[in-house]
Amino acid sequence: MDKNKVFFFDTTLRDGEQVPGCQLNTVEKIQLAKALESLGVDAIEAGFPISSPGDFNSVIEISKAVTWPTICALSRAVEKDIDTAADALQYAKHKRIHTGIGTSDSHIRYKFKSNREDILERAVRAVKYAKRRVEDVEFYAEDAGRTDNEYLARVVEAVIKAGATVVNIPDTTGYCLPEEYGAKIRYLMEHVDGIDKAIISTHCHNDLGMATANTMAGVLNGARQVEVTINGVGERAGNTALEEIAMILKAHKGLDVHSDINTQKIYGISRMVSSLMNMPVQPNKAIVGKNAFAHSSGIHQDGVLKNAETYEIIDPVDVGVDTNSIVLTARSGHAALKFRLETLGVKLSEEALNNVYQEFLKLADKKKEIHDDDILMLAGADRAESHHIKVDWLQASSGIGMKPVASIGVDISGEKFTAAATGNGPVDAAINAIRQIIKRPVTINEFTIQGVTKGSDDMCKVHMQVGSGEQVCYGFGANTDIVTASIEAYVDCLNKIKN
Repeated sequence: MDKNKVFFFDTTLRDGEQVPGCQLNTVEKIQLAKALESLGVDAIEAGFPISSPGDFNSVIEISKAVTWPTICALSRAVEKDIDTAADALQYAKHKRIHTGIGTSDSHIRYKFKSNREDILERAVRAVKYAKRRVEDVEFYAEDAGRTDNEYLARVVEAVIKAGATVVNIPDTTGYCLPEEYGAKIRYLMEHVDGIDKAIISTHCHNDLGMATANTMAGVLNGARQVEVTINGVGERAGNTALEEIAMILKAHKGLDVHSDINTQKIYGISRMVSSLMNMPVQPNKAIVGKNAFAHSSGIHQDGVLKNAETYEIIDPVDVGVDTNSIVLTARSGHAALKFRLETLGVKLSEEALNNVYQEFLKLADKKKEIHDDDILMLAGADRAESHHIKVDWLQASSGIGMKPVASIGVDISGEKFTAAATGNGPVDAAINAIRQIIKRPVTINEFTIQGVTKGSDDMCKVHMQVGSGEQVCYGFGANTDIVTASIEAYVDCLNKIKN
C-alpha cells in the first residue's frame, strides 16, 4: 500500500444527507454517486441501511451503479444492523461495513449506561461479526475526540486484532483543537500494537469551525483516510469539506502526501450537490464559493493582473472554474447546453436534454445570461413531474392602493380545481387560494428566498418548510417570478405530506 496516499471517504450521501431538507431520492443518489466516482473518491458511504427501506434500497442501487469506489454501509454495533448492511451491499464490487460504538465516558455512562470493559467487548464482538460478512470492516469510535487517549488506544488495538481494516477516530462534536486532535492521532500511532495493519481515519465536524484544520492535523500525524463531504454539508455545522482537503494537499506539495482526486471536477460536483440538496453555497466558501476567485480590492486586482500568483495560491482551472467558459444565451444550441451540463456532472438522455432545452429557451428569453445554477435547476425540474398535486395556472396581482389577489388552477391526480383569494401580498394570496382547495391544516415554519445572481431578471430560489400535524416537510421552487417560485415550493411541500 502507498504510505503517502490519503484515501478520500465521501459521506455526502450519509452524514451529509442528515441535514434537514437535504434528503435525496434514489435516482438523485445514483447521479451523485457516479459523479463522486468520476471525481476519484476511494470510498462512498452510501447510507445507513437499517434506518429505513429507502436507505436500504439506495445502498443496493448505488452498489450496482458504480464500479471502482468501495461502497460502505453504516451500522451500529448490533448484529441485525450488520446483517442488514451486508445484505444491502450484496451487489457492491468492493464492499465495506462501517460499524462502531461510542467510547467517551459521556457516551458510555449516559447513552449506553454501561462501563468501559463492556463497551470494549461489544466493539470487538461487532467487528468479528461484521468480518464474517465482508472482508473490509471499518470501526468508528464515536466521540473519540472526547475519549481518554489511553482507553481509546485499548479499543483501537482490540478492534484491529479482531479484524478491522480501517479505524475511524471521529471528533463527533467538533470539540477538539487541531493540536489536541493531531496529538490524539500521534498517540495512537505510537502506542497501538499492530497499528500498521489498519488505516487510521479522520472524521471531523465543524461545530467550532475547525473541521478542516483538525483533519489536516490528523493527516500530518499519520491518518491516511479522511472522511469528508462535498461543500462540507452535514448535520449541525457540517463536516470537513472534501474540496478544502483536496486542494490543501494539491497546493502544499511539500507535505509529501497525495490523493487520487481529480480536482478539476470539484466545481461541477459542488454545484450539483448544492442543486440536488437545495442548499446554497455561501459566496465566501473556500474553493467553491462564487467569491473564492473574485478580487475587488484595487491593490489585489492590480497584483493579479500582473501575476495571478500574487494573490491566488490556486489556479481556478484546477478546481474546474473555467474563466473562459461558454456563456449561455437564447442563441445557444443543444451542443452548448449539453457541454455545460456535462461539465457540471449531469448527463441526460436525448429526450431529457430536449425537454431541458425547451425550458432553457423560455428562461433565456427572460434573462440575458444563463448561469450554472440556472441550468442545474432546469435539469432537476422534472422531479415535479411525478407530483400528484400540480399547478396548471396562476395569476396574481398587487400594487399600491390595491388589495393583493390571486387565482389558481390546480390538478390533483387528474381532477381540476380553481380558487381565488386575497392576502397580505401576492404570495400570501396565492397560498390562501391553494388552502381553499387543499382543506387540511398546514403551517409554514420557514420561508427563504435567495437570488442566484444579481439583477432584476434573476432566477430566484425559494426554500420552504411546512408542518402538518406531526409531519415536517421541505419544499423547493425556482423561477424568475418570486410568486411562482414560492407557490412551486409550497406545492412541493404539499406533495411530500403523507395522508
